[in-house]
Amino acid sequence: MTQQNPHGPDTDLYRLLVETVRDYAIFALDASGHVLSWNPGAQRFKGWEAHEIIGQHFSIFYDAEDRANRKPERELEIAIRDGRVEDEGWRLKKDGTRFWANVVITSLWRDGALVGFAKVTRDLTERRAAQLKAVEDARRLAQSEEANRTKSSFLAAMSHELRTPLNAIAGYADLLLAGVAGELTEQQRQYVERVYAGQKHLLGVINDILNFSRIEAGQLRYDIEPISLRDCIDAVVPLVEPQTRAKSVALVDSAPGEIRVLADASKVEQILINLLSNAVKFTAPGGSITLCSGVEGSEGFIAVRDTGIGISATDLDAIFQPFVQVGRSLTSPHEGTGLGLAISSDLARGMQGSLSAESTLGEGSVFTLRMPLAS
Repeated sequence: MTQQNPHGPDTDLYRLLVETVRDYAIFALDASGHVLSWNPGAQRFKGWEAHEIIGQHFSIFYDAEDRANRKPERELEIAIRDGRVEDEGWRLKKDGTRFWANVVITSLWRDGALVGFAKVTRDLTERRAAQLKAVEDARRLAQSEEANRTKSSFLAAMSHELRTPLNAIAGYADLLLAGVAGELTEQQRQYVERVYAGQKHLLGVINDILNFSRIEAGQLRYDIEPISLRDCIDAVVPLVEPQTRAKSVALVDSAPGEIRVLADASKVEQILINLLSNAVKFTAPGGSITLCSGVEGSEGFIAVRDTGIGISATDLDAIFQPFVQVGRSLTSPHEGTGLGLAISSDLARGMQGSLSAESTLGEGSVFTLRMPLAS
């Protein structure tokens, strides 16, 4: 049986450990800092073979700036004074490329005399890159949040500055149409109605931009509760009927009775108004718009079907992107920001629902809002 040294581990075991480890450079320096030994780990990520590096001063691992600042010498001085020194920084490989290293240098003493140093180096380049990426991501996030706050403040100010005169325009137009300043001729009435229509359109554009900005900034709140789809339809249809009558488009309400879903009623109504207004906009006089609702699996839905100009298959996926008006807007000019469907889709997702579209070019489209059923 082999007798173990009672005063410490076997020397051969230490040698085996150092020579086997490949993830760390473990080597010895003499008292002046020249390399005495070289393990496979050092060769693997530093590049030098043992016969090339043994006898060289360890400052060869440091770049020109560190050598000019006497960093290698200062690290040895600290190791002598404190027993060890630890550092992280750039080190050089044989081919001149740099890697981010964690270095521990320990002074070695025998009978009170310095005999050399043990040096352990670990390559942390990947970890360093991950840390820098995390810092950069945090910086970009902070900049983005600051930009969103600035944008929100600007849009709030813009909303006040623009809505105030627009509301004044609408108020004076209402007074003129009511005959407060005297009866208007038919031509004058047409002019005032055009001013009024322009005011409503511009106010709608401002509201779309503000709503989209709030959604992007995560500032929109949802009051999710069991609601009736029938109630939402009843609240919206009267608002859209004047548009359908003015354009001679039939509005057919074939939605059945009570279907209850988990949603925010005001957001559902906002989506429906947008879908119905779009349907009116893109349906020719004499066409029709049909409202229906139902249940599919665990969801309730409202569908808006029109006999309008339709959307091409290639453009169908893009219609929910912000500021995009494709397919249905290419055949004739239509006003708008291109935000309505993007806002509606985001609102649906915010309520754990979805908004989808099916269409055939030249025949019409169907937009379907789905929401989770209320238990």
